[in-house]
Amino acid sequence: PAPALIHALVNAVAVLIIACPCTLGLATPVAIVTGIGRGAQAGVLVKHAEALERLAAATTVLIDKTGTLTEGKPQVVGVQSLLGDGEAELLGLAASAEQPSEHPLARAIVQEAQRRGLKLEAAESFQAEPGFGVEARVGGRRVRIGRVADAAAPVGDFATATLVAVECEGVILGTLALADPIKATTPEAIAELHRLGLRVVVVSGDREATVRAVAESLGLDGWHAGVTPARKQELVRELRARGERVVFAGDGLNDAPALAAAEVGIAMGTGTDVAMQSAGLVLVKGDLRGIVKAFHLSRATLRTIRQNLFWAFFYNGLGIPVAAGALYPFFGLLLNPMLAGVAMSLSSLCVVGNALRLRRLAL
Repeated sequence: PAPALIHALVNAVAVLIIACPCTLGLATPVAIVTGIGRGAQAGVLVKHAEALERLAAATTVLIDKTGTLTEGKPQVVGVQSLLGDGEAELLGLAASAEQPSEHPLARAIVQEAQRRGLKLEAAESFQAEPGFGVEARVGGRRVRIGRVADAAAPVGDFATATLVAVECEGVILGTLALADPIKATTPEAIAELHRLGLRVVVVSGDREATVRAVAESLGLDGWHAGVTPARKQELVRELRARGERVVFAGDGLNDAPALAAAEVGIAMGTGTDVAMQSAGLVLVKGDLRGIVKAFHLSRATLRTIRQNLFWAFFYNGLGIPVAAGALYPFFGLLLNPMLAGVAMSLSSLCVVGNALRLRRLAL
């Protein structure tokens, strides 16, 4: 009878229409939650879901040098004193002033002084200016430790080392050279980022000779030397203004402004708390291969979301007309409301099952 037919059609269509938003609503969140869980297993902590989505569209990766491309464990490899044979005095003075600092270069200077058995004095009125150096009073004298410009003479054969000048009461007493080896896994990670079609640029506060040498040895697409924390942030904003999707990776206090300004900020888990707070993703091991994992994870997650949305629309696009009786005039087929409910449950299961495949993603 016509009333029964209409009743069945209305019920079937109602079931599908009510269930359709449920299936579509599962398409994105299930994939993102599964992707975040898989990332955590691989050492990539996703703090913000949108960071995982934005990462897939990135075009340029800006990377800090010290502690990100390099080990972050520099060692003093040369001392040049203008005091004649005063190397020990120069190193002791610098180490005394650097004691309160947490910067990797500062720790290296202090450790070298301790290794040589030098007696250190207390540092008073300590001040650190990110990207420039530190200042303190040691034994009543004002001591300043800061970076050396490229015009300064290198220490011996360490032309590509990081140089810091030691100044006392406005007079430069000498320079220290510190070498920080590139991480063994960095070349592999850079090569993989290039294979993913990304432009990779190093941004560092170090002097030009050092940064250029690192960039050339790793085959990077560009480099910026002598960059202050504020300038790093400006570089990110300039690139974004030109339409680039910028990812910034760093580990230090100096990197926090750039991490916050980037499309996606990636912090090394071995870095400072400030850097990790400013970033959207954190690499637990501080290994650049983690960035490669993050990109693979992001792209796989976005691909899964698109698949889920396609199948959800496709499934409902076919199901609702059938439930409405589109096939009845030709084949006499109707969709029982109970079968409509089962069909929609299966569509939700398909979406969830497809998303759960991310758990087996090889990273």
